[in-house]
Amino acid sequence: MSLAAAIRTRDAAALPSRREEDWRWTDLRGLIRAVPEPSAPVDPREVGQGAFDHLAETSFVVANGYEPARIEVAAGQAAIVSLRFLSRGEGAHAARAEVRLGEGARLRLLETYEGRGGYLAAASLAIGLARGAVLERIVLAGDDPEAVSVSQAEVTLAPAAEFGQVVAASGARRQRIETRVVHPGGDAKLRLDGVYLLDGKRHADLTTVVEHRGVDGITMQMTKGVVRDQARGVFQGRIVVAEGADRTDARMEHHALILGDRAEVDAKPELEIYADDVACSHGNSIGALDQEALFYARQRGIPEPDARALLTEAFIGEVVDRIRFESAREIVRQWAAERLRRG
Repeated sequence: MSLAAAIRTRDAAALPSRREEDWRWTDLRGLIRAVPEPSAPVDPREVGQGAFDHLAETSFVVANGYEPARIEVAAGQAAIVSLRFLSRGEGAHAARAEVRLGEGARLRLLETYEGRGGYLAAASLAIGLARGAVLERIVLAGDDPEAVSVSQAEVTLAPAAEFGQVVAASGARRQRIETRVVHPGGDAKLRLDGVYLLDGKRHADLTTVVEHRGVDGITMQMTKGVVRDQARGVFQGRIVVAEGADRTDARMEHHALILGDRAEVDAKPELEIYADDVACSHGNSIGALDQEALFYARQRGIPEPDARALLTEAFIGEVVDRIRFESAREIVRQWAAERLRRG
C-alpha cells in the first residue's frame, strides 16, 4: 500500500491505513474517501524564487509531479543544488527525484516542499552515495494546512560515505517525511535530525528506518518538536542492527514540548539488535515548558509570549545548530523563530 500507487490507479483502497504498523498514527485511508483528479500542469517559470534558490548553483523544480528531477555529482566534484517540490490546486500528483553522488563527491541538497490548496501529493526520492561521498540534505517542508503530502526517501550508502540530514516540518492536514537508509558499515557515517513546529490542526509525521548491515557503522539521530492548539506530532524511528554488524554505534533521541491541552505527540523509538559488540541507545521525552525558567524570564521583564518563544527557540536550537551549511542554517533558524513567535 502506498500513496503513489493510490494516485496512479486512483484507488483509495491502496492508501496506507492504521492497519499497517508504520502508519497507525497517520491513517490516510480513513481520511481520504476518493482520490482526486490528477493535478493540472504548472509552469515552473511562474512560481517565483524558493527559500534556498539564492544559495544554490543549480535549481530543479518539480511542479505538480511533472518532469522528474535527476541530480548527479561526478566523482570528486562538489555542488550546491536546490530541489523544489511545488504543489498547487486541489488535485493529486506523484513526483520523483533521483540523486547520485560519485566517489568522493560532495553535495549540499536544499530541498523544499511548497504548496497552496488542498492537494494530495506524493514525492519519491532515490539517493545513492558512492564510496567517500558526502551529502548534506536540508529539508524545509511548508505544505498547505489543508493538504495531504508524503515524501519518501530511499538512501543507499557505500562504505566511508557520509550522509547528514535535517528536516524542518510545519505540518499539514497530513504530512509525512519518511527516510529509509541502507547502512553498509565500513566507517560510513549517518546523521538524521528533525524539527517539527505545529499549530492549529496540523499533523506532521517524521519516520526513519536505518538498517545497519556491516561492521563499523555510525548513526546519530536527534529530533525535537513543539506542538500547540490541536496539532499532532508523530515521531517513528527504527534502527536495525543485523547479525554480524559488529561495532555499530547508533544513538537516537526524540524530545517534544506540548504547549496546549488538546495537542498530541506520539513517539515510537525502536532498536532491533542482532549483533553483540555494539553501542546503541535511544531516548524519548515529552513534556511542557520549564515553569521555573518561564518565571525567571518574566521576572526579568520579558513578556510571557516572548519568554515562551525564547525558551522554545533554545529547545529546538540544538537541532538547528547541527546544520553545517551556515547560510542554510540561518534560513531554518529564521523559519523556526517566525513560527514560534507567531504562536
